[in-house]
Amino acid sequence: MTWNWQRSDWPNFSWDRPRLRKAEEHFLVGAGVFAGTVKHLGSEDQERLTIEAISSEAVTTSEIEGEILDRASVQSSIRRQLGLDTDARRVKPAEQGIAEMMVDLYRTFAAPLSDRMLCAWHRMVVKGRADLKDIGRYRTGGDPMQVVSSEMYDPRVHFEAPDSARVPAEMARFVDWFNRTGPAGPEPLPALTRAGIAHLYFESIHPFEDGNGRIGRAITEKALAQSLGQPTLTALAATILLRRMAYYEALEAANRGNEITSWLAWLAGIAIEAQRRTEACVEFLIDKTKLLARLRGQLNSRQEKALLRVLREGPEGFKGGLSAGNYLTITGASPATATRDLADMVAKGALLRVGERRHARYSVAIPLRPVSPVTLDKNGGFV
Repeated sequence: MTWNWQRSDWPNFSWDRPRLRKAEEHFLVGAGVFAGTVKHLGSEDQERLTIEAISSEAVTTSEIEGEILDRASVQSSIRRQLGLDTDARRVKPAEQGIAEMMVDLYRTFAAPLSDRMLCAWHRMVVKGRADLKDIGRYRTGGDPMQVVSSEMYDPRVHFEAPDSARVPAEMARFVDWFNRTGPAGPEPLPALTRAGIAHLYFESIHPFEDGNGRIGRAITEKALAQSLGQPTLTALAATILLRRMAYYEALEAANRGNEITSWLAWLAGIAIEAQRRTEACVEFLIDKTKLLARLRGQLNSRQEKALLRVLREGPEGFKGGLSAGNYLTITGASPATATRDLADMVAKGALLRVGERRHARYSVAIPLRPVSPVTLDKNGGFV
């Protein structure tokens, strides 16, 4: 097997620029719409959106790698680093480290990329790890760096990275490329194109002993933010998590050559889907604020608790709909009380009901906004 970095044209990637043109234009228009929508939020809701967006990306970029983190702890750490009020909970190293990296990405998106920044991110990502030799520096081991499937009796090598001796020179070239192709550089590239190349280029070098996926996705978000001139707050990792198997398959295919149109088209679809997902969250947050303001003082404590729990599911709603049984679990109410509470919430316009008796299901009385996958066709069109 010959990998992309072993070919004579490495790292001179090529791609079909016209196929990406519509997606690039759509992404920039969507960014403008998003910025305009956010302006309608009050300062408290803007703060809530920022915290939720950063923490969601922190949690989901880790989950892509199979690491499940405590969302509340991540949010607490993020709030602390941003100088906001928070609780006094103890935060484990893994939650603290990924929160630190995401906050640094948010704060320094406009700064040039550097070895120092990447190595600092690595120290954050692997905080608390005692099983690694090279922390906060590029890998130095003599064994091949391979991505191998987990089948015990028939392991498969999905990718093999350059020898560690090559990494410093490869990373120097990568960092130079990233800074040259930014919006202020001498060779600027469109937003989605640059972000897609940056992710693939970095992952192909695989410079660290561990943590390359999380750092690579942070670089992708940095590229998008630089192109837009502001932090994206885009649900990129959350969307990749939903398409995790396709993500790994697209990366593996792209690692075999340096004509990368298919990879860039795939990631462009993901970025646009992520943007739509974030827009839906903002619109949902606006509707949520209006609903809670209208219902202020009209609900009892049980009803408020249940409503806030349903709203926490976001724009795609409570999976399967809220049932009377769910209400009992959330509030601890008796069956008779749950029936009265739910009927009252429907009457007051807090919930909508479909079905009758034990088949009744309830949803919050604001529009749900499920987001469909986005795929670019061979002509650059997409849905």
